[in-house]
Amino acid sequence: MSLGLIGRKVGMGHVYSSDGEMIPITIIEAGPCPVIQIKNKGKEGYNALQLGFLPKKVSRVKKPLQGHFKKSGSAPLYYLKEFRVDDSESYQLGQSINVDIFTVGQKVRVTGVSRGMGFAGGVKRWKFKGGPGSHGSTSHRAPGSIGSSAFPSRVFRGKRLPGHMGMDTVTVDGLEVVDRQPERNLLFIRGAVPGWTNSMVVIKPSHKQQTGKAVKP
Repeated sequence: MSLGLIGRKVGMGHVYSSDGEMIPITIIEAGPCPVIQIKNKGKEGYNALQLGFLPKKVSRVKKPLQGHFKKSGSAPLYYLKEFRVDDSESYQLGQSINVDIFTVGQKVRVTGVSRGMGFAGGVKRWKFKGGPGSHGSTSHRAPGSIGSSAFPSRVFRGKRLPGHMGMDTVTVDGLEVVDRQPERNLLFIRGAVPGWTNSMVVIKPSHKQQTGKAVKP
């Protein structure tokens, strides 16, 4: 169980490694995330920290939630996320958690909501091959037969069909931190992460092997 951060996807770009390799990166504004609530095993049954991200107008926060933020001495925030930790007693209410908890070359896993594509057919949603392109075919992008006739005379559960595409919670593991800028609260993650620009993501340490290349300043 490791502490992570709540962040916001800023966009994509690229940097260069020490040997001249171009590395595609995703830029994430990660934190600072103040500690809003501390949970311990004696009271709640497990150790965890509740972190917040992005300031919110007090007028948009209901009174009970205002009191929740007041206990930690923090201003109201838009997003709250709980992170399991091994020892919650070493943290304090209102303490700010920032990108310093990650190191260059560290492997992380990023969770976000994928981009919504609306209603999509089988070819786009599931990469179906499609029907013949000529010779009188009337089923160029239709899914074709979806079940048996006599037995079992039904469509099996989980059959891939046209429907809503995207807007799913997706986790990408094994991504690498190629650089960080603590003064700007920025993390540079190798590769792509789920979500659209300005969408919220959660960054946690990965259990995969830690490797990496130095990046040119």
